[in-house]
Amino acid sequence: MPSNSAIVEAEVPLLDDLASTVRSKHEHSDDEDQGTLARRSWIESKKLWHIVGPAIFSRVASYSMLVITQAFAGHLGDLELAAISIANNVIVGFDFGLLLGMASALETLCGQAYGAKKYYMLGVYMQRSWIVLFLCCILLLPIYLFASPFLKLLGQPTEVAELSGIVAMTMIPLHFSFAFQFPLQRFLQSQLKTGVIAWVSLVALAVHVFVSWFFVYRLHFGVIGTAITINFSWWVLVFGLLGYTVCGGCPLTWAGFSMEAFSGLWEFTKLSAASGVMLCLENWYYRILILMTGNLQNAEIAVDALSICMTINGWEMMIPLAFFAGTGVRVANELGAGNGKRAKFATKVAVVTSIIIGLFFWLLIMMFHKEVGYIFTNSEAVLTEVSSLSLLLAFTILLNSVQPVLSGVAVGSGWQSYVAYINLGCYYLIGVPLGFLMGWVFHQGVMGIWAGMIFGGTAVQTLILAIITIRCDWEKEAEKATMHMLRWADKK
Repeated sequence: MPSNSAIVEAEVPLLDDLASTVRSKHEHSDDEDQGTLARRSWIESKKLWHIVGPAIFSRVASYSMLVITQAFAGHLGDLELAAISIANNVIVGFDFGLLLGMASALETLCGQAYGAKKYYMLGVYMQRSWIVLFLCCILLLPIYLFASPFLKLLGQPTEVAELSGIVAMTMIPLHFSFAFQFPLQRFLQSQLKTGVIAWVSLVALAVHVFVSWFFVYRLHFGVIGTAITINFSWWVLVFGLLGYTVCGGCPLTWAGFSMEAFSGLWEFTKLSAASGVMLCLENWYYRILILMTGNLQNAEIAVDALSICMTINGWEMMIPLAFFAGTGVRVANELGAGNGKRAKFATKVAVVTSIIIGLFFWLLIMMFHKEVGYIFTNSEAVLTEVSSLSLLLAFTILLNSVQPVLSGVAVGSGWQSYVAYINLGCYYLIGVPLGFLMGWVFHQGVMGIWAGMIFGGTAVQTLILAIITIRCDWEKEAEKATMHMLRWADKK
């Protein structure tokens, strides 16, 4: 354990030393910026993909666990599919979005600390995040315990709500795994240790496939068995990443458990809460779409079809979310190092790359709109509904190739509170009312609800974030990040 004087020296450098570090970084940045646009883009792309590549794999693997669970349930029957879909997309999705968002505060703090070479603080920040998120998990526990009456209150069919409530209670261990896995992942990403995240995710996915097959087809546990399996897999992620961290994988940034984690919790909680609100307002948005659909006529078929589309969207969304993480880390690292110009260039490269990938998946959905539903069900009624919704699915994927990258810029820059207000206004004051209007007043059903929420909420929010990013003074943001690190070190 470092001495108090060593800690202070590591966390609060003299301003002269800090200025010297910033000047050195600027000189290095200027050298890199001398090349052609193609060469600069290639250099930045390599840095970005060093984070994004493993992040895509780890996120796809993690989300695939939920998809596999839903697929096993879908082949048990329409009711089972509806129950597991509601549990995954509403109950788990509710706190998943909040806790994931709260953990994204580490992308700002750890990313800027790593860029400023304040390595010791990364471990302290992560431990603070564990404490805050674990307490939040306890506060959110009633959502799982009282899921059935909660879903009935929201208008879900009684049979679906009852089975979804049972499924939700079996997922309580999954709920608590989020409090540790999300901070660990962001802690490692911020210091570019992304390979280990991918390898641990691969092991967890393999465990999940085996356990799912064993519980459903050997032990015949049915839909409850499919729900239980996800707990095993996510705790494999937690123990794998934790083992790597504490057993010597992070010698610079992990100095052991520290009582300093219990200091400065209020300031940390405020930033975590702002991050949580920013991201969960986005995450809950499409959960509301499923709940609104549950109040339509022939709700079981509509919920099944929409849940399949949302699952496919969520699966592909792991790629933009990897860019969200990669962009946040790149921007935070460069701002923490005082390189505003390179933070701006990193943003441009990330946006263009993500849009190209989004166009590819847009085309893929348009070409195979009749086949995508077979992954989850053999019901002709559900497959027909999925095919009719595929156009909206394709445009949702396209819009979501831009929006998460811009949110990543916000996280890397520490704009969470500002963006939370934008999300609240666009999604819930424009998107949800427009979706309701299109779905019920104009009798367009699920397509009207979805279209209103896409073009009224997501499109407007993306446009506003794009304008803010374009008009940003990056050199000023770099100066703010430098002073930000000093303030947080003082509040340790």
